[in-house]
Amino acid sequence: MMNQTAITEEIKTNSDYSLQLNRWFLKPIGAWPLFSTTTKFEKTVSLILNIICYAIVILCATPSLMQIILAEESFYLKLKTLGPVSHWFVSTVNYTALLMKSKDIRYCFEHMEADWQTIKRMEDQQTMLKNAKFGRYVAASCAIFMQGGILCFCFVTILTTETIQVGNETRVLHVLPCAVYKKLVNVEENSINIFMLCFQFVAAAIANSSTVGIFSLAAVLAAHAYGQLSVVMVWITEFVNQSRNQKKTDDFKEIGIIVERHLRVLNFITYLENIMNRIYFLELFRCTMIICIVGYYILTEWAEKNVQNLTTYFMMLLSICFNIFIICYIGEILTEQCMKIGEVVYMTDWYYLPDKTILNLILIILRSTVVVQITAGKLFNMSIYTFGDVLKTAFAYLNLLRQMT
Repeated sequence: MMNQTAITEEIKTNSDYSLQLNRWFLKPIGAWPLFSTTTKFEKTVSLILNIICYAIVILCATPSLMQIILAEESFYLKLKTLGPVSHWFVSTVNYTALLMKSKDIRYCFEHMEADWQTIKRMEDQQTMLKNAKFGRYVAASCAIFMQGGILCFCFVTILTTETIQVGNETRVLHVLPCAVYKKLVNVEENSINIFMLCFQFVAAAIANSSTVGIFSLAAVLAAHAYGQLSVVMVWITEFVNQSRNQKKTDDFKEIGIIVERHLRVLNFITYLENIMNRIYFLELFRCTMIICIVGYYILTEWAEKNVQNLTTYFMMLLSICFNIFIICYIGEILTEQCMKIGEVVYMTDWYYLPDKTILNLILIILRSTVVVQITAGKLFNMSIYTFGDVLKTAFAYLNLLRQMT
């Protein structure tokens, strides 16, 4: 009894381990899904966090958007404001998508927990744990690159000061990470300037958290699906070897378990695609635009030999490229792993088995030939090829932008 309790606790610990980082990223912004065990207090806190996050980002983005539309400034200054505003806007849309897909996300989490509970063999759990660690590493890397790149830019900008003359008074003010419409918010006052600095910093952290939450969620769910497919491959190989050695004639129960697990994983991937396809489409659009804009910043600062700004822009560019590469990469490896199921069946010693068993294995091969893909808005398949297209498109627009200016 004690041994069974210890095994149950270990399974629960492993399930929590795989989702731990997601909980850290999503709970502070109120995007963690609500379960049946969630208390009324936790639901209230989550709702309050949703309202606060929306209010901060919208109130922060509005003056900057007005600056782009109404201020009579150069095209370059408008473009410098457009970068942060677009980041806030797309992050808000993605944050909304996370909240709207809360039930599907909860289903995926419950699905993962059930998988951990139903797979009892130690070697299978080790395979799942290995992939869970990979998902955590990717999620942590996304957080480091995303938060590091954007917040580093904010810190460097905040440390930069400018001197202005207001009447007979000379004031030293901090440069805002994102310019605001001065007729709406008088940032030439020291107190308002400091307040707006903090406000934009918090808004950037919230926008980053929603984006990191999306990337980490995709990484962890994809890693779990990959691990489940690996377990199915092991089961198929063992099934064929045991059937050959024992000369079984009725393997319906065993092959049924394998088929059921295979279909269960495919159903999980379908939910992952349903959650992520619209979000991925926005991310492809946002990353293409941001790479173009940041590339233009780099070319401009390069001419002025501003090493401090160049460093922050290169960090931003690296973080954006890394994150878009991750979501493209996990889409490709999932597709390859789904197709690999059929290859594993074919590479076993199936030709020694009875005809009835061979027909059962053929059904698995036929199902694996149906290509399973993670898409962006049902338009683009997430793959390394798509990542290359994003970079080519971004630099093509950058070249067009240079010609225009």
